[in-house]
Amino acid sequence: MPRALMLAALLTLAACSQDIVPDTPAVACPAEILQPQIGQPLAVLDLAKLHQPNRIIGPNMAVTMDWRPDRLNIEHDSALIIRRIYCG
Repeated sequence: MPRALMLAALLTLAACSQDIVPDTPAVACPAEILQPQIGQPLAVLDLAKLHQPNRIIGPNMAVTMDWRPDRLNIEHDSALIIRRIYCG
């Protein structure tokens, strides 16, 4: 009898487990494709159509340190020239 109760408890717990894998794959960050834009004015990018999520980072701007592989980061200088494009 104790074995039957233990088996029932294990089956109940197994039924409650959830799959951690998302249903849809995350959209890849397009930083690699945008590398030719480095050195260009920020205005060459259509910010309204830019990959989401994204961050436009200016000089001395505070940003969070959280890692998001799907987030596009674009750094520019004080003259609004793109200096770095990366994911994270």
